[in-house]
Amino acid sequence: MTATLDPPRPVAPPRGRHRRHRVLIPFGLAVLLIVATLVLHAVDQPDGAEPGFLSPVATHGDGGSRLAEALRAQGVTVRRETDTLRALQATTPGPATLFVPAPELVHPDTVTALTSLPPGSRLVLVDPPRRMLERLGLPLAPAERRWATRVTSPEADGRPCQLTEADRAGLAAADRQRYATQHSSTDRCYSGGLVRVRWRTEVVVIGSSDPFRDDRIDEWGNRALATGLLGGDRPLVWLDLPGPAPAPSWSRDPDGDGRPPRPSPRPDDRAAAPPPEDNPLWDAFPAWFWALLVQLALAGLFAVLWRARRLGPPVPEPLPVTVRSAETVLGRARLYRRAEARGPAAETLRAAALERLRYRLNLPPDTPPAEVAARVAGFVGADPERVAELLHGAEPTTDQELLALARDLDALTRTVTHPTEGDHR
Repeated sequence: MTATLDPPRPVAPPRGRHRRHRVLIPFGLAVLLIVATLVLHAVDQPDGAEPGFLSPVATHGDGGSRLAEALRAQGVTVRRETDTLRALQATTPGPATLFVPAPELVHPDTVTALTSLPPGSRLVLVDPPRRMLERLGLPLAPAERRWATRVTSPEADGRPCQLTEADRAGLAAADRQRYATQHSSTDRCYSGGLVRVRWRTEVVVIGSSDPFRDDRIDEWGNRALATGLLGGDRPLVWLDLPGPAPAPSWSRDPDGDGRPPRPSPRPDDRAAAPPPEDNPLWDAFPAWFWALLVQLALAGLFAVLWRARRLGPPVPEPLPVTVRSAETVLGRARLYRRAEARGPAAETLRAAALERLRYRLNLPPDTPPAEVAARVAGFVGADPERVAELLHGAEPTTDQELLALARDLDALTRTVTHPTEGDHR
């Protein structure tokens, strides 16, 4: 006799697990995308504390070599100094323009001396911190800071710009860090991104480094704005600090005249040490290309991880070959025995018996268990509680109980399906 065994019905996982996956996976991808964007944005932003930032001899994207060449082409004398004391002494007898592209590197004890320039001089600061503005005593305070620099006109906020260099440049990328001021001696341009304070030393504060950088100088009116602020008839002293400046030694007075020591002669700045070589592959593409490439790689990686993990229940498929039912039963029984899965084995036996009983008694599949047990007990003349315990009872705990359950279920199904045969035990 050849027995048949129906394929096991897949047990669907709880619906709450699918719902959690549907919520957590998109949420995790969104969080990862936001974090990657923030990290790439932070990496792409220039750091004023890095060596070579807006240096007149640096040729990378954050350098200022192209600006220095443009100023020299206009006849401006550009003098590079790597020490604050030497830069201050280079402005004498003046007037001169002192350019400080990295104000956070200036030592706090030297900040107040920056305004002690000869009459008619100009001090240009790029995105100075709040502590520096307070030490200088400027009537300015940092206000709103944008996520990225915006290109605007000098009269973007509806106020006329009194700075001739800004009006001449027009649209420029100067609106990132804005400054608030209510003093009558200040002139605002580019929505507060560029402010001029008219004191004994004219102070110009700009909240963006884009107009001075090699990779942004040729955009919009950045070149005209940068050369206008740093050019003119005055010589330019470019303070190029390689790192945080040490505390000044104001107590030294080798000349005995009460003035800081005079600097020793220095060679021309154009003969300074060459800047470090850049990776040509990195400079061959813009920064947004690399950021997009990294984001696409992360998206592809997570797509692979998502597809590699099976989140749904197992799906039964037809066997590619015909297998004898006896072999299937024997193989599955051995797997159950090896795993000591008496509960799933008993559930499989009861499910097969219930299907045969409902078919013989013409009962629909959704018939309640109590009604099935009552109909079977009435058909064979047995105790309903005994039949209910046999069809829907507890799981067997030993192999002997499982074997007894299999025999009782076989006898019950034989009695219902073949009532003339009876019990053949």
